[in-house]
Amino acid sequence: MKNHFRVRNWLLLLLTICYLPLMAQQADSAKVPASTHTAARQAADTVRPKPKPRPRVDSATRAAAIRRDTAHRAAVAAAAPADTAKKAVDSTVVAAPKPKPISYYDLYMQKIAGTNMFLKAGKPVYRDVNIVRPYKNMDWLIYVVAGVVLVISIIRLSYMKYFTDLFRAFLNPTLSQRQLKDQLSQSPFPNFLFNAFFIISLGMYLYLVLYRKQVFPQAEPWMLIPGLIALVGIVYGTKYVVLRFCGWLFGNAELADAYIFILYLINKILGVLLVPFVVILAFCSAEIAQTFLYISIFFIILLVIYRYIRSYSLVKQYLSFSKLHFFLYLCAFEVAPVLILTKVLLNIWLTGNP
Repeated sequence: MKNHFRVRNWLLLLLTICYLPLMAQQADSAKVPASTHTAARQAADTVRPKPKPRPRVDSATRAAAIRRDTAHRAAVAAAAPADTAKKAVDSTVVAAPKPKPISYYDLYMQKIAGTNMFLKAGKPVYRDVNIVRPYKNMDWLIYVVAGVVLVISIIRLSYMKYFTDLFRAFLNPTLSQRQLKDQLSQSPFPNFLFNAFFIISLGMYLYLVLYRKQVFPQAEPWMLIPGLIALVGIVYGTKYVVLRFCGWLFGNAELADAYIFILYLINKILGVLLVPFVVILAFCSAEIAQTFLYISIFFIILLVIYRYIRSYSLVKQYLSFSKLHFFLYLCAFEVAPVLILTKVLLNIWLTGNP
């Protein structure tokens, strides 16, 4: 039995010894990939050419190489500007915009430049030089003209019967001498109002005529308008006093009273007639104002002639005189003062000295 146990142990030992090489072979087969990579790397290292050792260069050879390198760099630097300029030209050609088509406006302007004599080359240049005029605020004129229209409206509405009789006396000379003269003379306050309005209307009309004709352009309106109104009032006030004095002096007070009635009747009608012309001269354009200025002068001349005709027929009823004497009277008392006043105004306007 003991011999049998020994034989089995020896067989197991022999089997174990025989199995050990097989286990070692399996362990080596498990490590094959790592060894493969290592073998491949070693093979690549063997194939790659190994760097040759740098030969020793003496100083002369090194200096020659440096000179060749410097010459090459200088040649490259010299060729660089040309290349840069070429590149800039190429970029300009690429970036240049396309030419725009010529419009009809440009064609028309070229046609005008070729046909108009003032646009051709070599022609003289004409410059339009205008004097700069100072700006004047004329808003006040609206209120003044509106005030004139308002005054005549109030007078007419307040004294409608007097206004109607006034125009009846103007249009019917025979009736005015008999009936309407007494009726109008019995209303002193309306008579004064219409006379005052005539002075205001005529003074405003004279200012607008001077303004349109650029007479006294530097004069202040707040001084010129009251001055003209005062001048008209002084002239007709002086005339009234002189006529009254002459009628008392020569013993013909009735004749002087009749002549004063005709004179101031025409003046009242003229004051009312000038209102639309004042509005037109104040606000219309220069061409329209010029036309209506001549029309107003025409009406004023007609009224003056009508006044002289009625005055001559009136005076002839009281006195016997020749037409020459009446003409001399007109020249001495009617025409001469107007001519003298006109000459003084023109002298002041042209020379600045009275």
